[in-house]
Amino acid sequence: KMKKKLVVLTGAGISAESGIKTFRDADGLWEGHDVMEVATPEGFEKNPKLVLEFYNQRRAQLHKVKPNAGHYVLAELEEIFDVHIITQNVDNLHEQAGSSNVLHLHGELFKARSTKDKSYIIEWKKDLVLGDCDPNGYQLRPHIVWFGEAVPAIETAVVIAQQADYFAVIGTSMQVYPAAGLLHYTKPNVPVFYIDPKPATLYDLPNSLEIIKATATKGVPVLKEKLMSFTI
Repeated sequence: KMKKKLVVLTGAGISAESGIKTFRDADGLWEGHDVMEVATPEGFEKNPKLVLEFYNQRRAQLHKVKPNAGHYVLAELEEIFDVHIITQNVDNLHEQAGSSNVLHLHGELFKARSTKDKSYIIEWKKDLVLGDCDPNGYQLRPHIVWFGEAVPAIETAVVIAQQADYFAVIGTSMQVYPAAGLLHYTKPNVPVFYIDPKPATLYDLPNSLEIIKATATKGVPVLKEKLMSFTI
């Protein structure tokens, strides 16, 4: 029997419980830096060294953290569903937990790419410094979608959303576009679950929405139970 397709959109909230801080909590400062300095193409042009160092620190932190129950239970759901995770997160905690279909909308911290040739993307787990170049001598940059840059993976994400039998949103405020728009591509009558300790108000949703008011570690096991009841 064909597995039903479960599509899960995840944001910073699921990684927060693993100890990865998110700048959206505070006043637009990210680890003491103005976001515009460290997460825009202009910031990189102005002070590439600062930006590289900033992401080196994020990368170093990622080496120390572990997935949490939210990540692990999503990986377990692959036994029952065809699970596709679309994440706004740049960490690899979904992959560490064992999820096999993960689409990163905003890039990946453990990858670097050429500043010139967009298709040159490589695994990169150590510090990235000035002088680290692609084979043609162009500086490498973090493989991160910065503010003001296009989100190339969004078209793939739309196709995945259109195929969903169930859709879940975990740990994202749904204020970040284009990700928030994905819900509007789901087929009618697809059940949507929204897991968040402080759920935002979502307007004009096409489908029935069930809110699970909890953090990811508490909420994803609840989601699993609810989904199991559909499959019996």
